[in-house]
Amino acid sequence: MESASNPLSIVTKQLAANSMQVSQLAVDSMRAAVLVAPGQFELQEVELPEPKPNQVRIRLQGCGVCASNIPAFEGREWFHYPMEPGALGHEGWGVVDALGDDVVDFALGERVAALSFKAYADYDVADADALVRLPAALKDKPFPGEALGCAMNIFRRAQIEPGQTVAIIGIGFLGGALTRLATRAGARVIAIARSPSALALAKLMGAAELVHMLDHHKIIEQVSQLTAGDFCPRVIECTGKQWPLDLAAELTSFGGRLVVAGYHQDGPRQVNMQLWNWRGLDVISAHERDHEVCMRGLQEAVETVASGRLDLQPLLTYRYGLSELSKALDACRTRPAGFTKALVMMNE
Repeated sequence: MESASNPLSIVTKQLAANSMQVSQLAVDSMRAAVLVAPGQFELQEVELPEPKPNQVRIRLQGCGVCASNIPAFEGREWFHYPMEPGALGHEGWGVVDALGDDVVDFALGERVAALSFKAYADYDVADADALVRLPAALKDKPFPGEALGCAMNIFRRAQIEPGQTVAIIGIGFLGGALTRLATRAGARVIAIARSPSALALAKLMGAAELVHMLDHHKIIEQVSQLTAGDFCPRVIECTGKQWPLDLAAELTSFGGRLVVAGYHQDGPRQVNMQLWNWRGLDVISAHERDHEVCMRGLQEAVETVASGRLDLQPLLTYRYGLSELSKALDACRTRPAGFTKALVMMNE
């Protein structure tokens, strides 16, 4: 039996106590990226969030980086800094870590994608009805679910039919995914993009025609030639910029459907209402805000990727650690060669 006054025993007990304190700290806190000023994220140790009734806590494995973050990252007069820990991250996936009261549909350890909004962190909480299980076919694979759900909802609202010609303007993550979805639906896709790597991605995803997005009038002429002067019954604008929005209307045929998929919430836009009216266009702003619609898109995304109908590998091109979030947003903004989609991985 050890004596209470044994120095070795005292040291051992002290080490054990210190270990318990460290363990408790690990349980009670987490890392979170905080946008403290335009262009500047800081990695901070913050309190671990606790799920409320009907909520689930997720130990995040990763989060997609969305172009909608760029205005806040660059700075606009309507944003306030510092932002909340983890804020702007909304494409997270991970493992269920804790359950709030009344949660019966999920269990600890299940892998899920979530609609949550502070996912630039080690953990986030989400309502239980904002989760979708990731099946075994997606084991260990990154899954920026919210972004993929957007793609599915845009595709549904475009109402693409077999045999149609579809112009997709801007081939990034959304444009690439929509090219594959439209091609699999039996459409002929004309992909319009600036960079050679984007056009190469469009070809890989099934585009029938590639058009370099440089000269406005030349693009109109090329698409006119490719469609015998009829233009396209479906046009999807994916850039979120003024000029491509103008171009999209020019490429849409009489009675056609112009789908605005790009992020256009960083300032006002002007539209050629005379042209829209003359051609009798159906104009669809395809950003969904209804929770049930968003969840439908997320569920469809899981099924589509798990079945192999959409391969994510060509679309997920850059990976960063959580401490490198400023670099990730800068890449999202400047789009270096070969950039399509950046992921922040919590263990890298």
